[in-house]
Amino acid sequence: MPNIKSAVKRVKTIEKRRALNASQKSALRTAVKTADVALAGTEVETAQTAFQAASKKLDKAVTKGLVHKNAAARKKSRLAKKLNALKAQA
Repeated sequence: MPNIKSAVKRVKTIEKRRALNASQKSALRTAVKTADVALAGTEVETAQTAFQAASKKLDKAVTKGLVHKNAAARKKSRLAKKLNALKAQA
């Protein structure tokens, strides 16, 4: 544990940020998995809404610095590819 007042304060803020980042990253992973499951099904409408939700979460995660922009773009691209395949199949 640090002795200097500013260092103590820094530890507290880092802990808060870490918890918030973990929560947001977990929600992001859940949204992407939900979209993946929806895209594996046959319902186009549910897949579309799940894709939009996951896409929005990915974009927000990029602006907050949780994931790299290229990683988010890659995930969105893969989900979009699955969505287009599902639409073509229906």
